[in-house]
Amino acid sequence: MFKKKLELIFLSVMLIAILILAKNYYESYVYKHSDIPDTYKQLISNKEQEILKHMYQHYGFTFKVPLIVTDKFKGRLYGLTSYHNGEIKIYLNKKVMKESMDYIIDSVIAHEYAHALMFKQGYLHENNDGHSPVWQQTCVNLGGINCAKYVDSDDIVMAKMPF
Repeated sequence: MFKKKLELIFLSVMLIAILILAKNYYESYVYKHSDIPDTYKQLISNKEQEILKHMYQHYGFTFKVPLIVTDKFKGRLYGLTSYHNGEIKIYLNKKVMKESMDYIIDSVIAHEYAHALMFKQGYLHENNDGHSPVWQQTCVNLGGINCAKYVDSDDIVMAKMPF
């Protein structure tokens, strides 16, 4: 009798675990093969408008850069600004958005827009110093947070802690 109950409990736990794994796999598959949620699009758009407002206040002009969400990044790069043949684009990593959307909104978009503005103004990162003091001030002027450094995974982890 006890053995039968134990087997039933074990089978129930296994079934629940399989169902949870299947649900997580399905949600991951859907996220990977779908466009980002409209809520993410709205957050990105709102942040871009805020950055453009700061740009006008500090520099007297605005320019929009295509913000492209992609899942083509290798690793955990959050964003990248490219300058090729006079064309500037900002890429955001879709793979990290799910767990780090707040960080992308608070830090990454302004960080990448600061690079774009530097490109627009002709600073093409002499000596491969893309995070120079001039860039750092540009990032701050655009409303960026953590403009003195690259992505710090401790910032992301600690922002998720309840304390």
